[in-house]
Amino acid sequence: MKTKWWAILLIAFTTFLTTAAQVFYKIGANKLALDFSKLITNWFIPVGFILYVTAGIILIFSLKHGEVSVLYPIFATSYIWVMIVSAIIFGDKFNSLKILGSILIIVGIIWLSIGGTRKSAIAVEEPL
Repeated sequence: MKTKWWAILLIAFTTFLTTAAQVFYKIGANKLALDFSKLITNWFIPVGFILYVTAGIILIFSLKHGEVSVLYPIFATSYIWVMIVSAIIFGDKFNSLKILGSILIIVGIIWLSIGGTRKSAIAVEEPL
């Protein structure tokens, strides 16, 4: 199966949704209180949940129209986006291990992309 270009764009969009969802969860967690009235008015957590569900639906649809080995590494870039956005919004600090981890994710994505362009030596039958 060849991965459709729009499936790649949808996966890239899901990284935006999951990054936003994690930011909403963090803001909601910071405002979390055991007071029922504050819990009900804490709309950040439900918005984060809705973003995750939406991203999950788009992810499933995208995976139907592309190769997991091509699409999922793109999805893994969400870890990098969350690190960058959390530094901007929450003031989280970068350190050498975070930077090294991000570089390894990017290198892994490139290696998987290069490997995905070559013909596989193992033939896999398509399901009926």
